[in-house]
Amino acid sequence: MTGTLLGVWAHPDDETFLSSGLVLAARERGDRVVLVTATRGEHGTDDPAAWPPERLGRLRERELESALAVLGVDEHRFLGFGDGRCADAAEPLAARAIATIIEDVAPDTIVTFGPDGVTGHADHRAVGRWTTRARDAVAPDTELLRAVLAPGFTRRFAAANAAFGVFMDDPADDVDPGLHLRLEGARLDRKIEAMLAQDSQTRRLVEGVGLAAFRRWWAEEAFLVDRPARAATAGAA
Repeated sequence: MTGTLLGVWAHPDDETFLSSGLVLAARERGDRVVLVTATRGEHGTDDPAAWPPERLGRLRERELESALAVLGVDEHRFLGFGDGRCADAAEPLAARAIATIIEDVAPDTIVTFGPDGVTGHADHRAVGRWTTRARDAVAPDTELLRAVLAPGFTRRFAAANAAFGVFMDDPADDVDPGLHLRLEGARLDRKIEAMLAQDSQTRRLVEGVGLAAFRRWWAEEAFLVDRPARAATAGAA
């Protein structure tokens, strides 16, 4: 029996960095996958003169489309929030927009950011809150996966994380995830291909550490698992 996975993220590339393995596994099972992105990532550059928001937003839309094609996903929606401004949005209205999508898609599983937003980014934290609130309001029996760092990530990749400013505050490391994916072989190859399709965000990382190290850096995904109380009770019986 197939299911439906709904992913809700802040920027183009969040879904690829944090959930490619999860998405690929779902598609291999024949599951439907729907991804939602809150912003177009139009401020995601160190060179705003060369990449003003409108131009960068269009580029990142195209990059996201290419990445999703690699992952086998053909259902995607933008929410239309401003990059870097999610924390300023009216949370009840933002959560309602996501709730409407949940009601339409009827997912079996929802995946989004954990409480710290993985990197500490305010947009990540906000989208994680919106999604959790929406799920609790309209689909409390739906499993919720919340992305976190894989155990030991900050220790093993401390130099690269520091060099590229991955974290905006002190990350929560060594959280015990309910789901820990270690990607290898063809599945890791496809994740890396999808990441490289988002060249505006990944080129400097690959050039900085080399492709082999980049593959090791992003070969794991981890999630807290929030199962419905009813399902958890049944599993314990």
